Amino acid sequence: MRRLTVLTVLIATGALSIVIVQAQPDPSAIRLEKVKDALYIITGGQQAGSVSGNTTVFVTGTGVVIIDTKYPGYGKAILDQVRLVTSKPVTMIINTHTHADHTSGNNEFPRTVDIVAHENTRTNMMRMDQFKGENSAFVPKKTFKDRMSLMDGKDRIDLYYFGAGHTNGDAVIVFPALRTVVMGDLFARKWAPLIDATNGGSALAFPQTLAKAVAGLKDIDTVITGHATTTVGTGRDVKFVRSNPVVTLADLREYADFTRDFVMAAQTAVKAGKGPDEAAGTLKLPDKYKDYNMTNARADVQRVYDEMKR
Repeated sequence: MRRLTVLTVLIATGALSIVIVQAQPDPSAIRLEKVKDALYIITGGQQAGSVSGNTTVFVTGTGVVIIDTKYPGYGKAILDQVRLVTSKPVTMIINTHTHADHTSGNNEFPRTVDIVAHENTRTNMMRMDQFKGENSAFVPKKTFKDRMSLMDGKDRIDLYYFGAGHTNGDAVIVFPALRTVVMGDLFARKWAPLIDATNGGSALAFPQTLAKAVAGLKDIDTVITGHATTTVGTGRDVKFVRSNPVVTLADLREYADFTRDFVMAAQTAVKAGKGPDEAAGTLKLPDKYKDYNMTNARADVQRVYDEMKR
């Protein structure tokens, strides 16, 4: 039987809808890269032309922690990649947020694995079809509200929630001993951010949330983004563009500035009486952002309109 995941951006509302039907994943499409000692990232994996989120692998003294599990059918492929670097069992999964390309592999791991996420992400995942019935066992059981620490010493993991952005449950995960943070889709890549209003995402809150993250993250030198590859274009013109999934704190600061400037420009257009289409086509942003992917700009501007008119 084939599995297929279709990711649709609803331009009219700025919302995001994920529909799961049946497609065969391609395990050869993913690859493991070393970030630091005991820390790896697994990139790649796609379904229906939509690229999966990154998976982070942290090897602790007692087992392996997996952050995000890609689309359906990639759980075994992730495990195969993990076995290339350690024989230790997977003991924990952390989901950065609810979307299918970050959570759907959960149910391919042993039921003994602890699953952790923000409390809003748990609520959002409970509404997803792939976590109904027996698969409800793969919804996070351990949750947090603002901050939580797991394990200790060099294995310690700190989880933070800085506010709504991509969704209303975006967890930021820090490995203090490695001076590394996993941002999930709060910083997916250098692009106009996709905002999922259905799951509590907010265009107006996004810049504030990123500013809080930049201010709150201490002693960090390495940032793992939510995606390494994006799709550009439509139909036969679709192409896959790879970006570096491991960047610096300076890149995160720039992305926070970009998101602030983007939202401010959209707000200015609203106040000037421009419609969403005109505003999206005439946004004035500093030249330093010229290489940012603006595929989602129209949907983001619509979200700003919708939130300002509430």
